[in-house]
Amino acid sequence: MTFTVHVAESELSFPCEPREFVLDAAERAGYSMPSSCRKGVCNTCEAVLLSGEVEQRGRGRRTARDGSALVCRAQPRADLTIRPKRFERIDIFRRKTITATVYRLARPAPDVTILTLRFPIGLRAPFKAGQYLQVVMEDGDRRNFSMANASRHNDGAELHIRHVPNGKFSEKILSGLAAGDRLQVEIPHGDFHLRVSPRPVILLASGTGFAPIKSIVETAIHAGNDRAMHLYWGARTREDIYLFDLAANWQRRLHWFSFTPVLSDAASWPGRAGLVHNAVREDHTDLSGVQVYACGNPKMVDAAQRGFTADHGLPEAEFFADAFVDSGPSASYDPQPVSIQS
Repeated sequence: MTFTVHVAESELSFPCEPREFVLDAAERAGYSMPSSCRKGVCNTCEAVLLSGEVEQRGRGRRTARDGSALVCRAQPRADLTIRPKRFERIDIFRRKTITATVYRLARPAPDVTILTLRFPIGLRAPFKAGQYLQVVMEDGDRRNFSMANASRHNDGAELHIRHVPNGKFSEKILSGLAAGDRLQVEIPHGDFHLRVSPRPVILLASGTGFAPIKSIVETAIHAGNDRAMHLYWGARTREDIYLFDLAANWQRRLHWFSFTPVLSDAASWPGRAGLVHNAVREDHTDLSGVQVYACGNPKMVDAAQRGFTADHGLPEAEFFADAFVDSGPSASYDPQPVSIQS
């Protein structure tokens, strides 16, 4: 039996099969809702459940009395009415499966590889700065990686990959790649991208959460941006801010860009110390007039969202996030992102 999912305060609805996740059904119908980890960990996809019942993977049955559901892991058991944080039309036909060629591998930090891919000659894959692609492995398993290149450079992809111990991709496959090797990718995915707005922007990154931020900033540079942007990049050590010089150079030459690195292991570090989202809270008592784009560790993303909206006046609708969640069990918060990159 096919169920119908209604979107509250609209005339929109879409079909969803009993064994299908609500988020997948929405995307299949050509709609986008906020999402990130797709594993029920980061809470980005949480939607108000107004009526109906779902089976929440790992959490059992949930009804309207429970108040909400994580649509990335919720399967319907009745017709539903939901109120997602955002609900937008997407062009699902833009998504392409491409056999990409490894062009270059670089190691800017001991546990980070920058993998540059090239697409076949004449083939471009349009995407919005901040979105991600999926690497499709030979057994069909997938890993998500944000594009770090500007959106105008859509004849390839630059990926920043954090090495996860015993990671299926980041250790076992990536370590054996060389220039000329082939990878299958599906692009684009995700709703993390810069929205048109007059509001100043706070960019919040931990570890390789800098990748989509780099794409956003470089795309803004090419577009002749004049909108204020302030990047807070958190990591354990100075070495972990693996493109420090790039961000520092942006600050020197772009009047609209500011950069604040924040280290949690701050021995002999003269700059900001602590957790990166707390640095934002210290600098901005009132966030009611800004937009925030947070990317990286899911605990950081969640702490930022809750703290900024509850204590600093940030409207819920002005917080955008892409949480990196490990393919294994969720880890506790540290300034490095745990990512679906293993």
